[in-house]
This record gives sequence, C-alpha cells and structure tokens, in this order.
Amino acid sequence: MKNSIIPFLVEKEEISKFTFPKIEVLVDEKAISTRTKNLLKGLKLGNVFKNKVEIFFEDNESLKKVETTIWSITENYLILKRNTVIPINRVHSIAI
Repeated sequence: MKNSIIPFLVEKEEISKFTFPKIEVLVDEKAISTRTKNLLKGLKLGNVFKNKVEIFFEDNESLKKVETTIWSITENYLILKRNTVIPINRVHSIAI
C-alpha cells in the first residue's frame, strides 16, 4: 500500500459507482500471498463472528478504504453486502 497517501474512507454503497482498472496493484508475489491469506481470514471473521474489516483498495482515481464485512470471495472478486464487489487485484491490504 502507498504509505504516504491517506486513503479516502468510503461507504460500501458508493463502491458500485467506482471504475476499476484491470491492472494488479501489488507487484510483489509475497504481498499478493499475504493479501490472499488476509482475505480468507477476513471472510472467516465476517461469516462466523460478523466482524468488520478495513479493506484498502484503489479505483481509477485514488486509494480508498471501506469498513465492512466480507460475505464471499470468488477467484477475482470480494463480495460485500448487497452484492457489492471489489476486484481482488485492486485490493492493497486488509486490516483485521
């Protein structure tokens, strides 16, 4: 994640309005592996304990943050409440 940039806090209802480029935001394989592990932890926390996580992601404009529950994960997308989706390749990190 870009440490010097403060992400904009957004509501999950706004995410469907964002445009997401197809380019992966992480370049390091270890960072991608860590992201995958944290996504799975976040999914478990959401489904078992109804805990929210902070998801740091980037659309075509800026770095953003949303505090929400992860409902499901597919090969390419995080699925949030109300079928809101974020492409996994646009996620910088997840704070649990």
